Order: sequence, then C-alpha cells, then structure tokens
Amino acid sequence: MDEVLAYGGLFLSAFGAATILPIQSEIVFVGMQIADYPAWMLVLVAGVGNTLGAVVNWFLGRWIERFRDRKWFPAGGKALDRAQRWYHRYGKWSLLLSWAPFIGDPLTIVAGVMRERLLDFVILVTIAKFGRYVFLAAVTAGLIQL
Repeated sequence: MDEVLAYGGLFLSAFGAATILPIQSEIVFVGMQIADYPAWMLVLVAGVGNTLGAVVNWFLGRWIERFRDRKWFPAGGKALDRAQRWYHRYGKWSLLLSWAPFIGDPLTIVAGVMRERLLDFVILVTIAKFGRYVFLAAVTAGLIQL
C-alpha cells in the first residue's frame, strides 16, 4: 500500500508539474530514487504523469483562445500573438523542449492554440518528458556527472 501511495504521489506531482500549476516533481523523483525505488518504474510513472499533464495543457490551449481579449485573461493578445508566431516559426519540433523549465508548459498550451495534431504532440512531448526523467535518473545514480 505504501508503494502505491508513493507512486501515486510521484504521478500527481509529475502531472501537476506539466500543467500551469507551480509544482516541481524532481524532488519527489530523486527522493524516491535515493530510497531505492527502481529507476525504470520512477521514469515510467513520472513520464506518463508529465506527458498526461501536458495533454491537459494542449486541450486548454484549444479552448483558451476564445478568452484572449478578456481583461482578466493572464496573457494579453500581443503576448499570445507573439507565442503563436514563435511556434509557427519553429513548429512542432519545438515540443522537444517541452521538458524545459519556464518555456515547456507555455509551449504545450500554444501547441493546442495552434491546433497541432494530438498524435504528433503526444509523440514529441513523450520523447521530451521521458528523456528528462531518464536524464534525472542517470544523474541521481551517478552515471552522469554534472
């Protein structure tokens, strides 16, 4: 039961970290790896959670543009236009940066706004998100020195 709760906590932290919520999953991931949870299982759980959180952002992006001119909307029309131009310039391949702090979450929202195909989105984001956790596991295990 404790393992289920631990993995559930990792999943939720990874899921939340991929959304617009200010959550970090790395501390949970590293803590569990240090506590001898299998790295492959941590990568699987965190990667799936983080990818699904990004899918929520994609759906949010598909829905959110209708509110761009409202006063309460957090991103002004100019900011959204700038993000769309940037995404149009670099295209779907920019989703390989969806793992990155500060830019990753907005990228996944803009992909939804830009009507990126969901299958292409999921493939590229999955590569990025799983790659992030594989790298984190390797660093934590001492396989990669920073």
